[in-house]
Amino acid sequence: MNLSSKATCASHGQDSSYFLGWQEYEKNPYDEVRNPDGIIQMGLAENQLSFDLLESWLAENPDAASFRRNGESIFRELALFQDYHGLPAFKNALAKFMAEIRGNKVSFDPRNLVLTAGSTSANEALVFCLAEPGDAFLLPTPYYPGFDRDLKWRTGVEIVPIQCTSSNGFRITKPALEEAYDTARNRNIRVKGILVTNPSNPLGITLSDKELNLLINFVESKEIHLISDEIYSGTVFNSPRFTSVMEILLDRNYVDTEVRNRVHIVYSLSKDLGLPGFRVGAIYSNNPMVVATATKMSSFGLVSSQTQYLLSAMLSDEKFAKNYVVENQKRLKNRHMMLVQGMEDAGISCLESNAGLFSWVDMRHLLESDTFEAEMELWKKIVYDVGLNISPGSSCHCLEPGWFRVCFANMSEETLNLAMQRLKSFVDSIYQSNDSYGFFHNFSVKDSRRRLLKKWVFRLSSSDRGLERDR
Repeated sequence: MNLSSKATCASHGQDSSYFLGWQEYEKNPYDEVRNPDGIIQMGLAENQLSFDLLESWLAENPDAASFRRNGESIFRELALFQDYHGLPAFKNALAKFMAEIRGNKVSFDPRNLVLTAGSTSANEALVFCLAEPGDAFLLPTPYYPGFDRDLKWRTGVEIVPIQCTSSNGFRITKPALEEAYDTARNRNIRVKGILVTNPSNPLGITLSDKELNLLINFVESKEIHLISDEIYSGTVFNSPRFTSVMEILLDRNYVDTEVRNRVHIVYSLSKDLGLPGFRVGAIYSNNPMVVATATKMSSFGLVSSQTQYLLSAMLSDEKFAKNYVVENQKRLKNRHMMLVQGMEDAGISCLESNAGLFSWVDMRHLLESDTFEAEMELWKKIVYDVGLNISPGSSCHCLEPGWFRVCFANMSEETLNLAMQRLKSFVDSIYQSNDSYGFFHNFSVKDSRRRLLKKWVFRLSSSDRGLERDR
C-alpha cells in the first residue's frame, strides 16, 4: 500500500530518548503498593501539587461542573455547535488570568486571543502563519524536545539552535544570536523568527530584562518575528519575578509599531493550572492578520465548549484564581527545595532556578568520558538500574554532555524522597566500588563534594555579574 511521505517520514521525533524514557516507564511504572520496584516518572512536567484546590472549588461550585447556569441546565446549549472564535466569557476570563499572573503590569485584549487545543497546537499554528516550508526559527539551547515535533513535523520549517552554555548559566547572548542567524543564512535558509520559552523549559529560569531587550533589538534589526512561549509563567516561585515580553514592549513604548506586530505569545493552562488533559492553549498577538489566520486554523484543534464553560466559571472567580496562583507557587518552591536538597545529598548540583516543574541537573562528574555516548550510558543505568526516568540533555540539544532535566511536581513527597534515596544509593555505590561501572579511577566522594561547592560558588558569583534580572 502506497502511503504519503508524511506517513513514511521519520522526522516526528518520537525516537528521541525523551520519549523513549516515557515508553520504558509505561512498561514498568512505579506504584507504592502494586509495583514498588518500578520506574518513577521524573520525565513528565506535570503539576499535581494543587489538585486539592481545584477539587475544592468544584465541590463548592456544583453548577459549573454540572453545566448549569443559575440552577438551570445549559447542557444542550454547550453540546450544540459553537464557532471557532471561542466563548466570549472564557476568553475574557483567560485574558484576566494571564494579566493576574503577570502582576497586572500588562493587560490582554480578549479579541487578540486565539484558543487552541493546548500549546502544541498554538505553536504549530503560529509557525504556519509566519513561515513557509524550508524557513527557519532560531531556538536557544537547551530546548524542549517536543519542539522538534511541534514546530517541524507538519510545517516543514527548520530549527537552527542558538548555542547557550553553562559558562554563563545558559543565558542568551548577542554573539550566540548572530552566530545562529549567520549559520542559517550560510545554509541559504531564510530566518523567520526566534522562539523562546520564558520561563525556560528545561532550565527552569526566567529570562532577564537584558535578554528580553536583546531579543527585541535583534528581531527589530533583522525584521523577523519573536514567539514567546510563556506556558510556565505562573510557576515562578523565587525571585527574580517573571517578566512577559509584552511588558518589555510596554516599557519601550512600542504601542503602535511594526515590532509590536511581530511579537507573539503562546499560553496554556496545562502547567499553571495543572490541566494538560483539558487541552487549553492560546495564541496572543497584536497582529490582526495573524489573529485572523490563526483563528481559522484553530478549527482543526478546538477547545470544547464544556471545557470553556467550566474554566470560565473557575477563572472568573478572581479571589480563587489569585489565591490559587499564590498557593501553587509556595508548593512549587517547597517541592523544588526538596529536589535540590536530595540532589545535594547525593553529591549532585542543580542550575540555580526560580520557575518551572523541573530542575536542570548537572551530572557531568558521573560520566565515564565527556561524550554524549557516556551520557546515554549513564541515562540507561539511571532508567533501568536506578528506576528513574529523567531526560538527558542531548534530547534537549544541549551542547554539553552530562546535564539532565528532572521533574519534581508530578509525584507525592514520599515518591520524591524515594527517588532521591535511589539516586543517592546509586552514586554512593559508584564511589564505594570505585570503578565497578567503569567510572572514576581517581575520583572520590571528597572530590565530588569539592566540585559541588565550586559550582555553588560559581552560581552565586554569576548572579553578581548580572545574570539575574536587571531591575
